[in-house]
Parts: sequence; structure tokens; C-alpha cells
Amino acid sequence: MRKPRFIKPGDTIGLVAPSFGAGMEPYITRLAAAIRAFEARGYHVRTAPSCYKSDGLGISTNPQDAAADVMEFYLDDRIDALIAVGGGELMNETISCMDFDLLSRAEPKWYLGYSDNTNMIFPMATVCGVPGIYGPCAGGFGKPWEATEKDTFALLEGTSLTVKGYDLFERPDCYEGAEDVDPLAPYLLTEPKVLKSFLPEDGKLCVDTENTQITLEGTLLGGCLDVLENLSGTRFDGVKNFTEKGEGIIWVIEACDLLPMSIRRTMWHLKQQGWFDTAKGFLIGRPLASFGQEMMGVDAYNAVTDVLAPLGVPVIMDADIGHVSPMIPLIIGSHAKVTAKGNDLTVEMHI
Repeated sequence: MRKPRFIKPGDTIGLVAPSFGAGMEPYITRLAAAIRAFEARGYHVRTAPSCYKSDGLGISTNPQDAAADVMEFYLDDRIDALIAVGGGELMNETISCMDFDLLSRAEPKWYLGYSDNTNMIFPMATVCGVPGIYGPCAGGFGKPWEATEKDTFALLEGTSLTVKGYDLFERPDCYEGAEDVDPLAPYLLTEPKVLKSFLPEDGKLCVDTENTQITLEGTLLGGCLDVLENLSGTRFDGVKNFTEKGEGIIWVIEACDLLPMSIRRTMWHLKQQGWFDTAKGFLIGRPLASFGQEMMGVDAYNAVTDVLAPLGVPVIMDADIGHVSPMIPLIIGSHAKVTAKGNDLTVEMHI
């Protein structure tokens, strides 16, 4: 992996919108507040033209222009890190207009985002050999900074490469039916986080009821499962060469729109693709659409564990990763040591 330089006050953060932009409320308000927060921390901020557009289908603008913005900012040596404005749905069309061969030769720099931004972070790691940060998009920094935002900037600035799981989380339906929600409100943290860990036993994955200390070491790789399925088998895949050259993989996976059956089918698909052949273990976030859902006996747990059981490696589920806030930021492509015991989770990263 080619290590990006950590940023510091006085550097310039480039905001890009290769997926959804901030061309409407409440995203305009959130992005404006985030820019003020970055500037208050001592950073200069440049926004790509696509950030304030909303004339695209599923993304900020047409894929060619959105891709050109990312390429320009990444190759500009006056910009020190890139943060995506938001997630979205069709960033795959944006990356099809980008030159990853050129990016693989460029000076490496941090790219931060999650969800649809897996389309950038994953191939940057597997194809270009550059780690990226799977964490909150720019708009998330407009609210009062809590552990997620502080931990993310600690990674960007290199002041700490260790993150710990959080105690509480926000239910996906917490604002259902609510009116006039403050776009800059802090997280509504009401639910105790409970990790559900599974250990291999006699060819099965069994729930850990003894609070066993689980330790995984390897390279973090993954992102949003919805996107990973779409990337597999394309020129943006790169998993086979990546895994052959390095150590075993700790797969970091979370799901957005996928229901339990879709999760199960997708995990089967990636396993059949050989993606999990070198897996040391799995760190899986709380699913958004599948939260608390069951379909014909399939839920978000056995959708994963039944497929992965033959691998004989631990699986840690309901971690603070992804769409169900808050999320721990993780450096995709970094060497990591993951430790879990009961509800406590620690990820120590090295690049």
C-alpha cells in the first residue's frame, strides 16, 4: 500500500460529489456548517462544482463531469485530502469515467466517505494500492462533533489510528413521522450497542455466549455490500491480485438497501467469486433496511453466518460501521488488529 500523507491545519480539503451532491435542503445547510467547522479547525476548503448540483440521475450531475471533478482535485497538488459530500446510488457510473491507472501513479492522498463511496475507496485499495477512510461524508461534520467525527479527524491527521466501538446507537426509524427535524441535530443515541459474535465450532458458526476474547489480524477490506456486489467481476474488482500479494483479509461489511434474502445471496456470490478465500474474519455493521427484519426464516444474522460457516473464521456482527449511526471510521487497506470481547470492540490500524 502507498501511504497518503496525514493532513494538518493549514492544508486544503477538497470536497467532491461523485455520488449525491448538496444541491437541495437539508444538505445545503449541513455542508455549509461542515465547511465552517473545517475552517474553524484551521483548514482551507475547496468545493468542486458538482457539490452543489442536483441535475444528475442518482448522483450530483452527469457522470463525466462528476468524474472530472474528482480527477482534477485528486491530481491537484494544492489539495491535500478529498472528502465526499454524500453517498447516493449510482457512483458506479462516475468511476467508469475515471482513470484509475493515472490515479495509481499519482501522489496518494486520503479519500473519505462511505456508502456509495465504496465505489472509490475499494478500487483505490485493490487496484491502486492506496488506503482510504470508510467514514462519515462531509455533511456529517455540520452537526456538533461527537466521537465519530473526532475519531475520523484523528485518522486524517494521524494523531490516533485506534478506534473503539461506541456504547449507544441511533435507531434507523428514530425520526419516522417527525416534522421539522433540525438538520444539524446531534445523534439521537438511545439504544445500547450489543455485539453479536460467532465462533467456528464443528463446521458451524455459533453465538459466543462466554464473552470470549476474539482477536483478528490482517488487512481491512470492504465497504457497503450493495456496492461490493456490483463491483465484483468488473475491472474495479482487483481482489484476487490484492489478496495474493498481501496477508489475510479482515472483511469489513455493512448493508444499506439489501433485505435479508439479498444479503444472503450477495454473500454467497462474493464467496463463490473467491473473495473470502483468505479471510481471517469478518467485522459486520448493523444493516439499515434489514434492521430487525426476517424473511421466511432468514434474518440479517443467518444470512451471513450460514454462508460463511465453512470458512471456519470468527464473525463479529452489529458493529458500529455504516448506515446505522454512529459509525467508527476505518482505514480500508490498512493492517489492523481487531479485538472484541462481549460488547467491547477495538481496532488498531497501521499503514
